[in-house]
Amino acid sequence: MPKFDLEAGSGGGEGPSRLAESIVARAPRDLMFVMQFVGETQYQVLKYFQDLVIRELEARGIRREDHALLQIFIDMHATEMRDFVFSGVSLSRPFRIEEMERLMGDSSRVMRSDIWDALRNHIESVERKFLADADGLPDQLGAIEADAERRVRR
Repeated sequence: MPKFDLEAGSGGGEGPSRLAESIVARAPRDLMFVMQFVGETQYQVLKYFQDLVIRELEARGIRREDHALLQIFIDMHATEMRDFVFSGVSLSRPFRIEEMERLMGDSSRVMRSDIWDALRNHIESVERKFLADADGLPDQLGAIEADAERRVRR
């Protein structure tokens, strides 16, 4: 189990373990837990907003039968409204790590070790993926530059 320097909070050095340790050391001030609505609730709120958009479009004489891409339009707006609602509610009641530890009775800070382990694993995973694809970076950069040059010439 890593030793977290809760005062300094500096990782110094490189590697996924050091980065994860640095992040968890800053947890008391930088980590917030927020609510997330999942499951049927997500669908229920999405459906509500889809129905709202449909009603408002129909009230203005716009029907699905007349527009091939209307369902995409409806879904896009309903998803945006659902996400706005859930984000606003989630951010209105955040919890600090100390509150979560107190609520869970986690006096030995096991949660911080779990977070550290998850961070390290995700950092290692994304690092491996990036390095596996790194040989393609020059080609990607070249394509971006070529596209930018084409746009400038127009």
